[in-house]
Amino acid sequence: MLTSAAPTPFTLKTANAQYKLPNTLVELIPFASRGTKRSNLTVLSHATQHCNHQYHVPNTNSRSNRAVTARVSSDGGGAFDAAPQHSTPSDIEEIKSTSTSFGDGYVALFVRMLGLDHDRLDREQAIVALWKYSLGGKKYIDAIMQFHGCITLTLNLLQSESRSTCEAAAGLLRSISSINSYRELIADSGAIEEITGLLSRPSLTPDVKEQSICTLWNLSVDEKLREKIANNDLLPLLIKSLDEEDVKVKEAAGGVLENLALSRFTHNMMVEAGVIPKLAKILKTDVEGFKVTKKEARNALLELAKDEYYRILVIEEGLVPVPMIGAAAYQSFRPDLHSWPSLPDGIEIEQTSKGPSRFGASELLLGLNIDDKSLNIDEAKMKAIVGRTQQQFLARIGAIEMENRKKSQSESSADHRLTLLPWMDGVARLVLILKLEDEAAISRAAESIADASINEHMRVAFKEAGAIKHLVQLLGHNNVSIKLAVTRALERLSINNGVCQIIEAEGVVDPLVNTLKQSQIPESLMEKSLNILARILDPSKEMKSKFYNAPVNGSKKGLGSAGSPEVSAGLNGNMVGKPLSNANSWKDVLDTAFIARLIMMLKTSSPSLQRKAASILEFVTLIDPSLGSIIAVDIESGLDAVFQQKVLKDTDSEAASQQPEKYALEVEEAGLAISATSRLLTKLLDSQQFRQNMNSSHFTKLLREILKSNIPLHRKDWVAASLVKLSSLSGGNSDFENPINMEVTLYETIPRLIEQMKSSLSLEAQEAAVMELNRIISEGLVDSTRAIASKGGIFPLVKLIEEGSERAVEASLAILYNLSMDIENHSAIIAAGAVPALRRIILSQRPQWPQALHLLRILPN
Repeated sequence: MLTSAAPTPFTLKTANAQYKLPNTLVELIPFASRGTKRSNLTVLSHATQHCNHQYHVPNTNSRSNRAVTARVSSDGGGAFDAAPQHSTPSDIEEIKSTSTSFGDGYVALFVRMLGLDHDRLDREQAIVALWKYSLGGKKYIDAIMQFHGCITLTLNLLQSESRSTCEAAAGLLRSISSINSYRELIADSGAIEEITGLLSRPSLTPDVKEQSICTLWNLSVDEKLREKIANNDLLPLLIKSLDEEDVKVKEAAGGVLENLALSRFTHNMMVEAGVIPKLAKILKTDVEGFKVTKKEARNALLELAKDEYYRILVIEEGLVPVPMIGAAAYQSFRPDLHSWPSLPDGIEIEQTSKGPSRFGASELLLGLNIDDKSLNIDEAKMKAIVGRTQQQFLARIGAIEMENRKKSQSESSADHRLTLLPWMDGVARLVLILKLEDEAAISRAAESIADASINEHMRVAFKEAGAIKHLVQLLGHNNVSIKLAVTRALERLSINNGVCQIIEAEGVVDPLVNTLKQSQIPESLMEKSLNILARILDPSKEMKSKFYNAPVNGSKKGLGSAGSPEVSAGLNGNMVGKPLSNANSWKDVLDTAFIARLIMMLKTSSPSLQRKAASILEFVTLIDPSLGSIIAVDIESGLDAVFQQKVLKDTDSEAASQQPEKYALEVEEAGLAISATSRLLTKLLDSQQFRQNMNSSHFTKLLREILKSNIPLHRKDWVAASLVKLSSLSGGNSDFENPINMEVTLYETIPRLIEQMKSSLSLEAQEAAVMELNRIISEGLVDSTRAIASKGGIFPLVKLIEEGSERAVEASLAILYNLSMDIENHSAIIAAGAVPALRRIILSQRPQWPQALHLLRILPN
């Protein structure tokens, strides 16, 4: 009979036998004979010496003795991260017999004791016992899970005020969730919601936090459950846990976030919750004991960085994605052991000794002593030297990617794994890879440089690290993928004006010209090469250089001084900057084959490439005033192709009505190409030989149609200038009787003046615009008043009669009077608020009150 059953001592040996809890014998008085007194459940700690078999389980009161930890395995399953069990055959048989006896006799009893009909201490001791039992492995967990309702009762105990009860309940959930087949059941029972409430408590011990978050860690292995975990209530709690002092809590929170990052649909929620700065801070913190947490943070950030926008956020936190190319690839690195030390960008240091160091000690000492206060050098150069010294030292001793050497010896650069390094080390590592022989590694490093060049800081960092010289040299490589990656990197770096000057000085023009002269090249390579050339061969470059290099407020330095390739400093002596060569011959730029290629781009390429090709051709007109190289090819066909943009003809197309944003963008790009080409045409018209051979009437017709088109107004200025120049060269009159001058006035001058009145913040500019408008109308240009009304000129005119100067008020009243002659304009004049403004002028008897009175009488009451 159950009431007469003697209490049975039981033992459980966990997988790791070296961690033991107090040997505790639990005497259970079955339910049939139980009363209401506490004596019915007695813990007999002193009975250990009477037992032949004891349970060795973790001590709930000592975190240092806890060794059995539920972990998530890489294959998506759950596993116990413990040392291998060292047991004899007799021990194994003992565990089997004991577990069977315990499962049959007491598991059901302990589960029943979790019920609400038992008092607090009974439930606490029952959940602790079940937690200890579950640490034995899957077989023991299966024995517990055969009793329905166990999870629900355990979840109820998470609300207990007892620390040990909460910890044991969370620990049991953690053990159960380590088994694949039980995760969904736990989630469906509301475990995630209960743990969220538990973690929201203001005072929660690290023990409970660890067990609770580790349960989420196990659940997050299942992709279907990640959406439940990645919610607005739980994510901030997990991110906040990264700031905990307890290492185990940090690791658990990092593990959950690492798993959540594996699913793309969680990325937006994680980033909005602010996970990137927190993980980046962990990765950049150099503290002992954070190895696991750093690995988790790195993996999570790498998953987030697969999105282009989130990669930018990661880089802005000071981390650079660096390809993992395998330790074998670095064996080809050959440092210059006998070279005199120099800055990474190639600037040499003045020699003060008789000869260089035999083993490269001078290079190493330069990096180690770069913080010397006597050195007058900016931070970017300092970081570049330190980073280069560290990375080259690691390469020399073979310590780069050492932890990955245990993997396959046949690893290749085709494995597209990445790591994250602080920007100082990451920039230096990428430049180091550019010097290797592995083509795939070089290509990946160049791609990473392009991805990391997101701001001025990073572009200058790569310049100071010496990346420009190696990238330019790699443009001549036979591997197309390397050329494409290197060109993309140079394109991103050339956005910075100072870096662009260094790229030009390194001799990038000739290889880019040779690349563009090839007929069979990828379109992306052609586009990026053209982008770099367009920045270097900028027609307005001379004016820009004057602006950037001019003194500011009496300073001896210009705005572009920071990007100057020359450096003068001292390092226990003097550092002499070697000026970079910038004497370009432009012979390849004037090559007929290259110019013919640019004209072909005008005929067949997109508006974006047409604009850049026209800009480069305009630069050619500056370095070859005779225009012989351009006239020798069929330049007219290229001009004709640009001026006949398809988007300008399809004004009634479905794209204009159904996709207005896309249509507006296409019109803007077409306007940019037309403006650049019109500017080129204006320069070409200076050549008598070109004027004699061109079809003036044809281009006049094309430009007049463009002037009347709907391209943006600010793109029509060079179109108008070309038309005026064509008209004057053909002997046309300069008055309004000339139809070209009239159209320029109606479609370019008047709209521009109205826009000036609307947008200019200067009263002088507004006054000049209205005075010019009044002059145009007074000269009797046909349809001038209609053009003013149709372009929205009435409202700024009314505003000027209230706020403008005396001259502006007088001119505005004169224009409005002419507009009022057309009855159709009355409603617009009244709607603009002219009537009260006119009355104020009359009542105050300002000098313009007679004009205001005449205008007020014309307007309807």
